[in-house]
Amino acid sequence: MKARELIRSAFVIGRRDFTATVMSKAFLLFLLGPLFPVLMGVAFGGIGARIDHGAERPVVAVVASPDDFARLSASHARLAAVMPDSPLVILSRHDPQVDAARQRDQLLHQEKPPVLGVLEGGLAAPHFIGAVSGDGRTIRQLMWMIDDARVTDGARDQPARRPLAVTITDRSTGSVSAARAVTAYGGQALLFILTILLAGMLLSQLIEEKSNKVIEILAAAVPVDAIFLGKLFAMLAMSLIGIAVWSIAGAAAIAIWSGKGLSGLPGPAVGWPTFLALVPLYFAMSYLLIGSVFLGIGSQASTVREVQTLSMPVTMAQVMLFGFASIGVGDPNGAQAIAAAIFPLSSPFAMLGRAAEDPALWPHLAAILWQALWVALILRVAAGLFRRSVLKSGQPIRWFWQRRTS
Repeated sequence: MKARELIRSAFVIGRRDFTATVMSKAFLLFLLGPLFPVLMGVAFGGIGARIDHGAERPVVAVVASPDDFARLSASHARLAAVMPDSPLVILSRHDPQVDAARQRDQLLHQEKPPVLGVLEGGLAAPHFIGAVSGDGRTIRQLMWMIDDARVTDGARDQPARRPLAVTITDRSTGSVSAARAVTAYGGQALLFILTILLAGMLLSQLIEEKSNKVIEILAAAVPVDAIFLGKLFAMLAMSLIGIAVWSIAGAAAIAIWSGKGLSGLPGPAVGWPTFLALVPLYFAMSYLLIGSVFLGIGSQASTVREVQTLSMPVTMAQVMLFGFASIGVGDPNGAQAIAAAIFPLSSPFAMLGRAAEDPALWPHLAAILWQALWVALILRVAAGLFRRSVLKSGQPIRWFWQRRTS
């Protein structure tokens, strides 16, 4: 019965705040204003993803004899000495097998480490098969190493030595892994931009109502927990309306720009339908988690100046959470990724990145339940602090410096 009354009271508060916000003229400016920083964030995020993708060192499986591989390795070392700041391909040797086609297919689908392509035929008739550009960095490096190995072998101009043949495939585990990492970074960046744009408004939610004593009237009518819960979900609903508008505009832009829609973008491990369903779900959890903290912090402020003072450390805290979650991309089962998924405030970012790289779905159910538990916990603590320090209800909070002077 108590929980039902709490939800009913929170619904009344939420409907009041939602109607007052959405029906105002300023809401239209709210919908239009963030489009520009979102577009800038997506542009800079795409540049960063391309730079990060360009800095990766792909693995090339070399099917060759020990002698040929030794010559290629020596050429690789000479190229690394000449170009110390450029990331070079990693060469991994494999003994030739009787069924070359089967071996090639197994290597192209190898998960650990993911292989970008296969180089076979030795130095006499080199043939590269992989998901790369025909004139890209990987091919140029391999051509240089093969040419250098032939020079050191003293047989560069022998008729039997053919140039490097290249066969481009649609995908390999190396290209899929890199594409999923880009999707993970992009999803986390989108979630971070939306959260930092929208959750910060909760810092000043109670300032006006505290100044004109409306909050005291509300607190006398409904529990403080219901006030916090209602305001939090009202702002979440308003944010979701904004995201819906921005998503429609973004989908139209992607369709016009790429001409293929989502089929032209790197596919996540869980598939696009599930991933697109998880994006708003994890945004909601991120907003509720960080928003409940912001609501508790902002409720302690008395003036707009204090809220402005709090904005900088709050923003930096969000950046740190985003950075903490992004370090696990590329290794979803590593210690860093698991730690980011367990820490409640970074968990939505980490789990969205995990959805792009790991097809398992049960961790997402566990993570959402874990995050919901922390939302309830943080709201309870924030409401208790507000009740004691602002409304002066219950046992007052006495900080350690106050105990010394009393």
